[in-house]
Amino acid sequence: MELAQLRYFVAVVEEGSFTRAGARLHVSQPGVSAQIAQLERELGQRLLDRSARRVTPTEAGRAVLSYARAALAAVEGVRRTAEEFSGLLRGRVALGLVPGAAGAVVDGFDVVGALGDFHDEHPGVEIALSEDTSERMLAALLRGELDLAVVGLGGEAPPGVATQVVLDEPLVAVVRADDPLVAAAVDGAIALAALRGRALIGLPRGTGLRAVLERACAQAGFAPRVDFEAAAPAVLVRLAARGLGVAVVPSGAESGAGAPTAGRRTGGAAEAGGASETGGAGEASSAGETGGAGGARRAAETGSPGGARSAAEASSPGGARRAAGAEGETGSAAAVGGGGGGGVGGERGGGMCALRITEPALYGRVAVAWRADGPSGPAARELLKRLRSGAPGPAAP
Repeated sequence: MELAQLRYFVAVVEEGSFTRAGARLHVSQPGVSAQIAQLERELGQRLLDRSARRVTPTEAGRAVLSYARAALAAVEGVRRTAEEFSGLLRGRVALGLVPGAAGAVVDGFDVVGALGDFHDEHPGVEIALSEDTSERMLAALLRGELDLAVVGLGGEAPPGVATQVVLDEPLVAVVRADDPLVAAAVDGAIALAALRGRALIGLPRGTGLRAVLERACAQAGFAPRVDFEAAAPAVLVRLAARGLGVAVVPSGAESGAGAPTAGRRTGGAAEAGGASETGGAGEASSAGETGGAGGARRAAETGSPGGARSAAEASSPGGARRAAGAEGETGSAAAVGGGGGGGVGGERGGGMCALRITEPALYGRVAVAWRADGPSGPAARELLKRLRSGAPGPAAP
């Protein structure tokens, strides 16, 4: 039995395909098939079911899989430990991001800046970036598939995960200035119950912000009616500008382009800022967090970043954000003015209004997350130290 055979086996299981596994490993598909067939002969068990379109592990394969991963992790640990003594940091760090996080700069927290500085100091370290929903990335952290992640929190982090909040913002309801909610608002705020029965525009399930919204609505005795889903808060705001519903986004997602604060009409040209799930989610991850959450419920949804990863960049979700826009949960998406110049608070007309949601107030959070027992390798530990140094909030166990 060889390590390469175990590596091929794990790759095929994770990719569900011999062809995709070969592309990932830079090995021809026949070569992958031959090595796994040899492994099955040596073990005397069929490990993979090849009868369906997607290759899946057999019962024996599932039993072997955890040991194969442990063996590969142990070898990587030996290599990393030896490299520590060389004085030169090497290895690989797997970092997960909510869509748009790479483009956000909030209160001094700058993912791209941190990665650039880290690479300058440690050019021998490979950084693999991926974008996905917070729910899936937290699970990947616990499985050891990710070393670090920037996620939206819809509540407390799961056991075994430590976090440090980098963004904490209230959620707002963004509507056209002629929407009845604007007239009913008191001091630029509406009760959550006012959204009962309204067509809502929100992030997909699996994101922190959606979890916050659904939990709060359930506690208030109703289920939210989400008619449109999109991966980036900026897109949610644009949909609301077309009168398609009420966009629930982190505060700031509606005014990242310089529009007034909640309760005021946003003027100016319609423009999507960058935001993904990074808009604050007190308990909701803010904007576009939906990294991998599959596509649009309607044609308006932004592209799903799924597992797009590269050694140097995170794929951009949906094209509706600009380089200056913050990530979805970062809440710095540029907003949509219906038309005309800057608006006045509560003024009705062709613009947009962002109304604070109260009774209860909803908040969104974005955080750096890692396994509570710490990243396994020295490179990941060093990158975590750098990310945390730029994060404004205290660490949570």
